[in-house]
Amino acid sequence: MFFLGIAIQGLLLRRVAASVIPSDAQWAELNQTVGGRLYTSLPLAASCFSTVNGSPSTPNATECAMVQQGYTQPDFRSTHYSAHMLPQWETCQSTVQRCLLNSNDPSDPTAWEDNECWQGAIASRYIDVRSEDDVLAALSFVNETGIQFSIKASGHDYKGRSSFGSLSLWTRNLDSLNYSAVFLPEGGNETYPAITIGAGVPFEDVYAFAEENNITVVGGYHQTIAASGGWVQAGGHSILSPIYGLGVDRVLQYKIVTLDGVLRTVNKFQNSDLFWALRGGAGSTFGVVLESTMLVEPQMSLRVAAISFNQTADNARGFLELLVNNSYKWGQEGWGGHMGPASLINVNPLLTLEEAQASVQPIVDYALAQNGTAVVEDLASWQTFFAKYVESAEASVGVQTILGSRLIPTDPFFTDDDGKEALVDLMVKMVDTYAVNPYIIQGTPFLYNYTEGTTSVTPAWRNSLWQIGFHENMLYNATLETMYAQYEIVNNITSWMRELAPDSGAYFNEANPYEPDHEVTFWGDNYPALLELKNKYDPFKLLDCWMCVGWQGPADERYSCYLNISTDY
Repeated sequence: MFFLGIAIQGLLLRRVAASVIPSDAQWAELNQTVGGRLYTSLPLAASCFSTVNGSPSTPNATECAMVQQGYTQPDFRSTHYSAHMLPQWETCQSTVQRCLLNSNDPSDPTAWEDNECWQGAIASRYIDVRSEDDVLAALSFVNETGIQFSIKASGHDYKGRSSFGSLSLWTRNLDSLNYSAVFLPEGGNETYPAITIGAGVPFEDVYAFAEENNITVVGGYHQTIAASGGWVQAGGHSILSPIYGLGVDRVLQYKIVTLDGVLRTVNKFQNSDLFWALRGGAGSTFGVVLESTMLVEPQMSLRVAAISFNQTADNARGFLELLVNNSYKWGQEGWGGHMGPASLINVNPLLTLEEAQASVQPIVDYALAQNGTAVVEDLASWQTFFAKYVESAEASVGVQTILGSRLIPTDPFFTDDDGKEALVDLMVKMVDTYAVNPYIIQGTPFLYNYTEGTTSVTPAWRNSLWQIGFHENMLYNATLETMYAQYEIVNNITSWMRELAPDSGAYFNEANPYEPDHEVTFWGDNYPALLELKNKYDPFKLLDCWMCVGWQGPADERYSCYLNISTDY
């Protein structure tokens, strides 16, 4: 075991003055300490290329065929360390060093015949973490050598926070699941029905487990998001959040190894300051979360509205006007969902089927008038809904995609005619100027009975009705010039959103990677307290990530692969 310096749990914690390149013997000793689960890594598609990291390589046709087959499949990507859902974070964007396949046709040989394969932003070594002992060994090694490290679970990181460094802690195989009808937080005196989820468990497994136990877990809208990862640490919206709150509202306890080398149980009864920080301060900041325990609901039936039609230049505005004009009423009725200029998939656990049909009738009539389709139905459970609708509608993976978003306050944009018109104008401008569709999520905690000050997310979540997001895709072989141009589009639209709602904020996990004034945008008045806690629990600044709490800034060498894009625009 490597040594840490202050006596903590039998280890010694100190920080070397500067990083040193670990010797082969040091790596070998670390590998032995973690049970042989220290691995070297190569890019996901390296087996297809004849030149890898500047050296000749013999392609492996069998492995390459497997990668092609799974390249745009989330289950395939989530089980491979080097894969990210948005593959630009596997690359070094600033130098255009990458190892990507053509996401439009992964079998296209041009990708590997005309290009070399480079490591890009992928850590050269990773530990397949199976216990807190692995994390403690890794932190000891990081302290001893001063190397940079990162934490990765499922690859649903849209800003590159789980990329980079010489070493990565891969928590995907922390896969425990347990349900208790009478969960008692350590140090507490009140029990709750709750599910305890290992750091790597994807929501598709959580939802299947919940179905088996006749419970409902309020969670994400993609099958391979790690429930206990960045989702629940940065906010965690759900289309059930309007009634039941954000993920951070529902978490009861974390198990975490903090960066001072201590395994901690964190809840409102013990380590309560860290509990507050983890309820919104985001992942890859305060330590390595091993598991979280979340409040659950009984199994519930859902009323589902699924409506769509072919979008044209003439019918998008009318539908967006209907969405804006009806969303406040829908919020009061308990609807949550995902919407766009020509589609809607919303759910409601409160209304009867007849009430739900009446509630969305204006949208149904509009869609049918456009020769579209409209279904309003009753489904038995969240799992039934998820399997029928979400897996076919969830965001694409394997495609270089830039995100941007903004939380849209209820007042004045859903309560005032001028505010409504300004909101519709913004969304139409996105479509008309850049052919970018707004992606509307009615997933804010609109009806949830929030206790002030119990979470550290931006307070903008509490007075908003919508999150409007959007994305811009890049080709796998985009030139540097093209990448800059596409980021500029994202920056321009983000700027329009800030001008529309300057006093609001954005969801840390789904915001523009180059969001200006990120401390205020992501955390508002909570940021100073979060920074103080970062300094308390990471005294030697072992962990740093892009625009996270305590971020050291873009000039730090670990961010050299990001593009040189100003956040002052």
